[in-house]
Amino acid sequence: MYYEDTDAGGVVYHANYVCFFERARTEFLRQAGFSQQELLSKSFAFVVKKLEVDYKVPARLDDLLRVETEIIELKKATIIFRQQLWRDDTCLSSALVTVASVDLTKMKPVAIPVEIRQVLQAV
Repeated sequence: MYYEDTDAGGVVYHANYVCFFERARTEFLRQAGFSQQELLSKSFAFVVKKLEVDYKVPARLDDLLRVETEIIELKKATIIFRQQLWRDDTCLSSALVTVASVDLTKMKPVAIPVEIRQVLQAV
């Protein structure tokens, strides 16, 4: 963790956990073969519909952290992710994040495209 991520007490500011989880979901999709730019070029995006974060143990300045991300439910137009933020073998925070697939031209939910669904089902 960097100084910019912490508050005056050297503890990671709570809102930054949401950023860490967002970055991890982006990397999850990238590793599955889907870049954000590619999705946007098709007027498609995943947007956060629901976010529940459980803070267990604070992260601190200079901690080396990792985020684990998994899909726990894949529906017609939504994905539910379980994410955990770890320092060594200690889970610092967990999140359940529901994202909805959206047609950006209409700003309305749409079914997850078949090619994306097939890849995510195999992950």
